[in-house]
Parts: sequence; C-alpha cells; structure tokens
Amino acid sequence: PFGSAIPKICSIAAAELQLFLTENQHKLRHNFGLEPNKPGPVKGKMFGVLVVETTHKVLGYLCTFSGTSEDETLTSMFVPSQVDVSRNNTGFTKSMTELTVLGNKIDALDAAGSRAEAQHLKAQRKAKSQELQHAIFDQYHFLNAAGASKSIWAIFKDHNNKKPPAGSGDCAAPKLLQYAFEHHLKPLAIGEFWWGATNKSNDRHHLNYYPACSEKCRPILGYMLGE
Repeated sequence: PFGSAIPKICSIAAAELQLFLTENQHKLRHNFGLEPNKPGPVKGKMFGVLVVETTHKVLGYLCTFSGTSEDETLTSMFVPSQVDVSRNNTGFTKSMTELTVLGNKIDALDAAGSRAEAQHLKAQRKAKSQELQHAIFDQYHFLNAAGASKSIWAIFKDHNNKKPPAGSGDCAAPKLLQYAFEHHLKPLAIGEFWWGATNKSNDRHHLNYYPACSEKCRPILGYMLGE
C-alpha cells in the first residue's frame, strides 16, 4: 500500500470502479465537484480497490472510500467502516448533536463579539470531541493475516507510543484489508486513487493514484501485514 507502482490487475479493477462512479454520478448525493450546479459542498474522496482471491482460487475485488458517507448508493456496495457514527448507536448520535449545537453557539457568540464566552464553549467542545473520539476508537480492532486481533490503541502504542490521530482506521486500505481477513479472502494487490475536485492543500488530483498515508495508516497496516 505504500508503493508508487500500481499492479496491472489492480488498475483493471480501479478502471471498473471509476466507470461505475462515472455512470452513477448523477445518482450520488455527494458532490465530488465533477458535475456543474450540483448542490452541496464540493469534496473529493480517496477510493481504494483490493484484488482478492477466495479459498476456491476465484479472483475478485473489494472497493471502498476513505472516511464515511451517508449516501446510500455508496454505503450499500462498498466495504464499510468498523464504526460509522452517522449510523451507530444513540450515544454517538447524541454526542455528535451536542457538538453541532456547541459549534452553532460558538459561531453566534463570535459574530456578536462575545469572545470570552466563545472561548469557554470552545474548551467544552474540545473536551467533548476528545471524549467522543476516545469512545469511537474503543470500537476499533484490526485483524492480521494470521487471524490475530489488536485494538487501535495497542497498535499505535506499540508503533510510536502516541494516540491515534482523528480518522485513523477509516482510510480505504485498512477497511479493505479488515474486510478481506474477516471473510477469509487473500489480498493480492491494492491501489488508491482520488476522485473529484482537487483538495484544499492541492496534493490530491482527480484520477491520480496515491500511497496509503503514513500518519494514520502505516501503524495499522504494518500490524495487519506483518511489516
């Protein structure tokens, strides 16, 4: 996943996925910035494909995207995240709602010039956000090829003795490998490409392939692949 070359068999699978995205672009609620006048905020996404082999030596591929989505077309056919806050238990939903309410209050106070009150609420929001992130990470456990499981906390502790960054575990590569190991599929080749408008930092461009990220993915993938 950290290599620069994409195996031919993986590029074939990626081309099929890209054709699906092109043909179904008008059905997707998510605005990738590829259609004029489509409503909603414009945001590209990283997509990944993993070519696998079944126990009966049949080839196929899995696909997914980094992060989460409430778009039913995307969530129905792609490998899911271990934890999807938007579709999970009421505790997560309540916490997300509380963060949104605090954010709205902060915006209103900033607009009114009440900076002292806004700073107080920002501290509350930060604490609640950290509490929610901790609760989410408690749900993440990753498999390796040998079938052993390890929590995301333990993986990062053993790797660099740091806390997992926000969003760890929801990138395409770990989601794909987790699903493959759970369903006894042998991973053969993996590739990730950007789909949609260029991101704000200008380092992700439509249809370009990119290696898995180091900050979030290397500790997890290192454990999963035995590096």
